[in-house]
Amino acid sequence: MSAVRYPTDDDEQREAAVEAATLAIRRGQLVVLPTDTVYGIGADAFDAAAVTALLAAKGRGRDMPPPVLISSPTTIDALAVGLPVYARALIDAFWPGPLTLVCTQQSSLRWDLGDNRGTVAVRMPDHPVALEVLERTGPMAVSSANLTGRPAATDADQAEEMLGEQVDVIVDAGASPGAAASTILDVTGPLPRVLRLGALSVAELDAVLAPLGAGLSGVETTGEDAVDEGPPGA
Repeated sequence: MSAVRYPTDDDEQREAAVEAATLAIRRGQLVVLPTDTVYGIGADAFDAAAVTALLAAKGRGRDMPPPVLISSPTTIDALAVGLPVYARALIDAFWPGPLTLVCTQQSSLRWDLGDNRGTVAVRMPDHPVALEVLERTGPMAVSSANLTGRPAATDADQAEEMLGEQVDVIVDAGASPGAAASTILDVTGPLPRVLRLGALSVAELDAVLAPLGAGLSGVETTGEDAVDEGPPGA
């Protein structure tokens, strides 16, 4: 199987690309799509078989569950519980954008993202094509478009070279506007903890957190595996 690649150079092509990606997700297939950080490989977050296929395509196990991308900040309340005030402030400041929040997930959710230990990593990307797809599909499990151990794809060519035989649709929107992966924060506790520093710096985070008295509780230095849009054990 080889992926069908869809350009997005004009309105007609973009609509065709978004519709093809949407249909593929609804069929339980995998797609490559652009985001504001790096290209991602995505699946329906509520289709366990599709999520398993996503992890297999990357050569990844259940111990590295993918994060979930959403099209609206309010959607997080359907996926997570107990969000602290500081997390709401971070959402207001940085969504859509390169900030992933690891939250306590709703216990009623019927999905299987892997061994997530009761948490879910959530992000709203700042990319118009990605948001159009997400508006039609609902929440998607999306990990960076790469094979484990290789750098994340920053354009469709790189994604196709690594994953073209594993996915059905590749949405080509040119080079990623930002080559850095998202910053990941654990917001399950009374203070936020950095799991991965990425496109957002400690100074940018502190500018929002300091007025709330919610300074960072720590900054972890994680290995290469964490540079894949999902923290270990999350």
